Amino acid sequence: MAPIFDRLRRRRADMPFCTAVVPAAGSSTRMEGQDKILLTLGDYPVLVRTLQALEACTRIQEIVVVTREDIIVPVSQLCRDFALEKVTHIVTGGATRTQSVLNGIREASPQAGLIAIHDGARPFVTQEVLEEVIDRAAQCGAAAPAVPVTDTVKRAMNGIVEETVDRDTLFAVQTPQVFEASLIKAALQRAVEEGVTLTDDCAAVERLGMKVALTRGDRANIKLTTPTDLDLGLGILNGRGEFV
Repeated sequence: MAPIFDRLRRRRADMPFCTAVVPAAGSSTRMEGQDKILLTLGDYPVLVRTLQALEACTRIQEIVVVTREDIIVPVSQLCRDFALEKVTHIVTGGATRTQSVLNGIREASPQAGLIAIHDGARPFVTQEVLEEVIDRAAQCGAAAPAVPVTDTVKRAMNGIVEETVDRDTLFAVQTPQVFEASLIKAALQRAVEEGVTLTDDCAAVERLGMKVALTRGDRANIKLTTPTDLDLGLGILNGRGEFV
């Protein structure tokens, strides 16, 4: 058995330094005036649940939080109150999500070989999802967790259906999206310079011709966007035995 454990130890030692950048600078306009990352969900603020999941991941060495200037003090206080030791920087976001993520990447340690970008309002990510996507990105340079689309999807124009899309080829992509550090920094910098609106960070490297590998996502790894999502979140907590 000893050689097996030797290989496991060697594999962990060979893993690149990984910085998690957590964009939490949104305006929460669809949360009916509530700041979603500071909302309490089962006795813990949403952002704290997200950061605790990242803190627990042995493949992540540091965390950079990107937030709005008006809440940077309460976010900093939460990190202290909950002893989030891997949080090394809390920085102010930019005018767009892309600029905010780039601000966070610029604060990453020079040691960072990988950047994992994870939504601040996605608190239910599991260690299995984190480990698999980071390991895959270490192998190929770009990876993201995803789940197959289960609804029938139709393409429409002006309210009229033009075609039914084959859902067997469709996936809903989640975060964290993980990239080789210099790759994602260059890709986002180019997107900002060219004024391109991106739906996610994978799109930035896809524009450079880079292929993104998909790993297994988790249907519970939802992003809290509306009040209805909070109800779903409470259901997830109850399903995990965290009764609220």
